[in-house]
Parts: sequence; structure tokens; C-alpha cells
Amino acid sequence: MKRVIVATNNAHKADEIAHMLDMDGWEFVTLAEAGIASDPAEDADTFVGNARIKARAAHEASGGCASLADDSGLEVDALDGAPGVFSARFAGEDGNDAANNALLLEKLAGVPDAERTARFVCTMVFVGEDGTEKVSRGTVEGRIGREERGCEGFGYDPLFLPDAYGGEKTFAEVPQSEKNKISHRACALSSMKEQLIC
Repeated sequence: MKRVIVATNNAHKADEIAHMLDMDGWEFVTLAEAGIASDPAEDADTFVGNARIKARAAHEASGGCASLADDSGLEVDALDGAPGVFSARFAGEDGNDAANNALLLEKLAGVPDAERTARFVCTMVFVGEDGTEKVSRGTVEGRIGREERGCEGFGYDPLFLPDAYGGEKTFAEVPQSEKNKISHRACALSSMKEQLIC
């Protein structure tokens, strides 16, 4: 059994990753399940940089076990790619989803619908036992709506109108299972799985 540490303490995320990768003979465990205390500063200015920091820290703390980490967020074209790596703390360190969404709407108040294009991005970094890396990236294109809609999902989901739904429904208006089929994480995991089974 090949053991991979998913550099998170979110058991739901680890389960989702294990389910999507679905690789026989592979076991995916969280930091807590592996008995590892790892919380490195995510101070890179790119998604891949932050994912690498987390994956490398887990690899080192485990004494060389394979590790997998991701970093994700929202890029808005009219804001020159912001909030980007600051997606979770767009409204400040003490902000929350409501504050982040309110700030995003405020900054886009005068922007026409056609110019409210955006994408969710997920970058993953896998570090093997020998320290070699594999990197994948997944995106889902869409635009930012003018009001929050839906009660599914979290974060910017109530504002994000994916192109895949014709701009008619936000990510928060569809079941999580449907979102997972086209999500940025699903795309990144699909690409990573192709690399890992080669």
C-alpha cells in the first residue's frame, strides 16, 4: 500500500481527493491521521508556490513520505487577477466569506457584465518519496454575478456563474456532486492522476 499524506487537516478534502484519484493500492491520509503537526506560512505569491510549501513541509515532517497539497482561489480579470492567492483573506485576516463577497461586489460595482470574467484556479503539487515533483493545474471559467444566489457551496460560489451553465446558475445553486464534475479541483486532480499512473 502506497501512503500519501494530503497536506491538510480537512478530512472532507482528503476524502474527496482520495475518491477522485481512486487509485488501487494508494492510501491518502490527512496530516492529523499521519500524526504530523505541520502549518507552514503560505507566503508565496502564486498558487503553485503555496501548494509547494505545504507539500514540501509535509514531506519533510513525515521523514520522506509522499505528499500532496493544493492551493486554490479566484482570479478576476477586471481586478488584474485579484483576489488570487489572497482569496481566503481578501477582506483581511479577520474576514470571512460574507466580507470577501461584499468587498468583491464593491470593487466590481461599475464593471459591465461582459467584463466581469473570472476563473477558479486549483494547483496541486505532489512530492514523491524521492523528492521529485509533479504539478497540475485546473481551472473553471465564468464571470462574477451582481448578487449572491444559492445556498450550496461556500466562499465565492454564490457569486460565480460558470460558463458551463451558460451563466444562468451560480456554483451555489447546484448540488456539490454536480459542481465536483467540472470544478477546478476536479480538473487538477484528473491531470494529476494521469501523471501519477504513468
